[in-house]
Amino acid sequence: MATDYYAVLGVRRDATQEEIKKAYRRLARELHPDVNPDPETQERFKEIGLAYEVLSDPQKRQVYDLGGDPTRSSASSGAPGGGFGAGFAFSDIMDAFFGGGASRGPRSRVRRGQDALIRVEIDLSEAAFGAQRDIQVDTAVVCPTCAGDGAAPGTSPVTCDMCRGRGEVSQVTRSFLGQVMTSRPCPQCQGYGTVVPTPCVECAGDGRVRTRRTLTVKIPPGVDNGTRIQLAGEGEVGPGAGPAGDLYIEIVEEPHPIFQRRGDDLHCTVTMPMTAASLGTKIPLETLDGSVELDIRPGTQSGQAITLRNRGIQHLRGTSRGDLVVHVEVQTPKNLDPEQEELMRKLARLRGEERPAGTFAPGKQGLFSRIKDAINNG
Repeated sequence: MATDYYAVLGVRRDATQEEIKKAYRRLARELHPDVNPDPETQERFKEIGLAYEVLSDPQKRQVYDLGGDPTRSSASSGAPGGGFGAGFAFSDIMDAFFGGGASRGPRSRVRRGQDALIRVEIDLSEAAFGAQRDIQVDTAVVCPTCAGDGAAPGTSPVTCDMCRGRGEVSQVTRSFLGQVMTSRPCPQCQGYGTVVPTPCVECAGDGRVRTRRTLTVKIPPGVDNGTRIQLAGEGEVGPGAGPAGDLYIEIVEEPHPIFQRRGDDLHCTVTMPMTAASLGTKIPLETLDGSVELDIRPGTQSGQAITLRNRGIQHLRGTSRGDLVVHVEVQTPKNLDPEQEELMRKLARLRGEERPAGTFAPGKQGLFSRIKDAINNG
């Protein structure tokens, strides 16, 4: 194994379970994130949690001492020499008929914590350029009174007298195969092999309590609605002060009053009178980067799009940006007074448009109409 879990906890390789537990409790008090929020210290805290999870479980410790990977189950790694397919050993069949519970050992009280999800609302500017937010997290942390042991101060768990520390009880029954031994979790200790005679008052023996803490989250530029940011080890601490799960920050982007986002491009519509579109003009436009002058060329048509390069959202995994696309909508004047109507008629005479014939073209078809025509013509 690449990591020496004994060295991580500072114990000998022949250390007893009690020595391992005391070493973990001492380090957990020193390195807990609520006491020392330094990022390097938090990584060290996760490391000692993983070391304790392995060495406090007799079965995982045995696998580790033999040079195996205790984080992988036998079902995923397979069993050598088995003729029943990968991950299915002959010993599994024997256990099903004749028990074999003693070889599995007691369950560990140390388990990984659950992941947590928090939704954070941001505006369009924060999505474009990134942001930094302080968020409040209500989650489970290691009990400061018992350091995750679950026992009241001055006491410790004791070996279960029903299963004698095995975590299982066996029963022999008679069947057509003869005497069959079956095993089940010990009802007194729930399979842990130990009981806590005097639980910690603060955590009721769970080894963790709920508290509120503040986290500073960096939101990268380019995030979109539904984007999730993973903060490893910032979720809930597991029972028995087990390794913490992960915290996921889900982004909720608030609607913008002017711009509509399509991927990393921004779109908006500018409405102008016919005279301005005909003669050309300059219109001030407030973008995410500040105010710019939008140049409307003479003769701009309704429906025409003007593209401002690199004025959109920064790509999430890059440094370039999308575009800002401005769609022009030209308004036709109505409710003209007599003087205005006369001016319009004069303009029409000057342009030879008193009785325009108009120009006709095939109507635009939707996708399904084009597919239908292609099938019929084929």
